[in-house]
Amino acid sequence: MGGSSSRSNFLVFGAPAIEQAEIDEVLDSLHAGWLGSGPKVAAFERAFADFKGVDESQVAGVHSCTAALHLSLLAAGLTPGDEVITTPLTFCATVNAIIHAGCTPVLADVDPDTMNLDPDAVRKALTPRTRGMVPVHFAGRPCEMDALCDIAAQHDLIIIEDCAHAIESLYKGRPTGLFGDFGCFSFYVTKNVACGEGGMVIAKDPERAARIKTLALHGLSKDAWRRYSDAGHQHYFVMECGFKYNMMDLQAAIGIHQLERVMTNWKRRQDIWERYNTSFGNLPITLPAPTAPEMRHAYHLYTVLVDEQRAGISRDAFLDAMVQRNIGVGVHYLSLPEHPYYQERFGWKAEDYPNAMRIGRQTVSLPLSPKLTDQDVEDVIAAGQDIFN
Repeated sequence: MGGSSSRSNFLVFGAPAIEQAEIDEVLDSLHAGWLGSGPKVAAFERAFADFKGVDESQVAGVHSCTAALHLSLLAAGLTPGDEVITTPLTFCATVNAIIHAGCTPVLADVDPDTMNLDPDAVRKALTPRTRGMVPVHFAGRPCEMDALCDIAAQHDLIIIEDCAHAIESLYKGRPTGLFGDFGCFSFYVTKNVACGEGGMVIAKDPERAARIKTLALHGLSKDAWRRYSDAGHQHYFVMECGFKYNMMDLQAAIGIHQLERVMTNWKRRQDIWERYNTSFGNLPITLPAPTAPEMRHAYHLYTVLVDEQRAGISRDAFLDAMVQRNIGVGVHYLSLPEHPYYQERFGWKAEDYPNAMRIGRQTVSLPLSPKLTDQDVEDVIAAGQDIFN
């Protein structure tokens, strides 16, 4: 591989830090023979509710954050034709969930510094058909929730927070996921709490959380998994046409111990973040904006912007050069209007969302996993400095 700072092995982007406790808990599930939704899902839900400071009745574990978003939109009572405003700078799952719920996604541009939904752009995107909003706490930085909640209150909008990056984030001392009607979280393999796959919903209304649990398991009556427990066979009833979105005990077995170390891992990512800031400060790239004093950043993604005119190298050439030096990197994200499906279905044009377009074409995410050793971090720094020097 090219480059004077090449590693001998490839550094995988976003590899999770898995310890023996997770392995033992999964083995316990395998030995017990209970692999699907069961007691460990319930235990994980209780632990997550405790971490977020909400009642257990408000929490529902599901198969993914995509499922969490989809079910939240349905539980909110949104109907086909309702417009839901969201950001163009997000993974496709955010807007796909809106489409799957039968609603119409409407984009509002992002703030150029925070990369989060711009409240002024949201106001401009409002129409008489607007019923909801899905702000995404991009990279772990909380959105301007005061302004977004004010807009929602003025126009009677449902807020569903996409907290896939933001399990640990705080806005003015309050956890993300608790500002809107729903908060949706991800436990995908690269996330701050990693289960391989998995998601969680926090609903302000416990009745909506209960409905999400029903919808997530084919529409079966509550706690249908108990029909196979030692309490004896329990008859179940189909309450409505649901989905196969339930979380498995195998996922929850990993999540229980990941959640126990969530703040320890957060501190490790903070240390790496600060090391990058110090080491890359003199390079011709744009580093993440400072975190506002009243916020806690989750440090999920360390995104830098590579402007070819300033840096002397294109973003894609920088990506290739890092990979040649055995450093795995990511792109978060090419803006949604750049993708053919959305262009064809909605007529979206990237130029209509200039901030998201520019960021999407310049952004690179560097490794930030708590699994990184000090040497791994130094290898990332050396590769970046080598490319620009």
